[in-house]
Amino acid sequence: MREAYERTGVKQRELGEFRYAAASWDRERRVITRLEYGSQGVNPRFVVTNLEAEPTMLYDRLYCARGEAENRIKEAQIDLSGTRASCHRFEANQFRLLLAALAYTLMHRLRAIALVGTELERAAASTIRVRLLKISAAILRNTRRIRLMLASHHPMRAVFVVAARRPAGSSP
Repeated sequence: MREAYERTGVKQRELGEFRYAAASWDRERRVITRLEYGSQGVNPRFVVTNLEAEPTMLYDRLYCARGEAENRIKEAQIDLSGTRASCHRFEANQFRLLLAALAYTLMHRLRAIALVGTELERAAASTIRVRLLKISAAILRNTRRIRLMLASHHPMRAVFVVAARRPAGSSP
């Protein structure tokens, strides 16, 4: 795999399986392997399973999907303060959790609707918050409208405009 990567410059990937029994196990188990070689060197992954399906399907559609779900849970807990329940009153902690759930839902919908086709389409909530939403702006209000004025040299200005102009219920 290393030779193929060095020759082509393209990350090399192989999936396979074998049976294995650790000394502490009472029987052999099926192990799915995913081996990669790329710019960071060798990157092996091993999944022990009792499911009977093709290794590619199990790894790509089941194991990686579960990992993506774990990433979203971590995002809600860390990036959106989903674990802040330090008040002495139940109602206050419940309200904090509801705010974190709302922030997660808003961020998910922002990615799914407004940021489709942009460089932030698959970005983490913390990245979207810092690079797109946490920016200085001047707000001008009169009787007919509210104007939001962003810096003309903001690096995410084009993405912000695309997201702001996209209707809430539309597809890109």
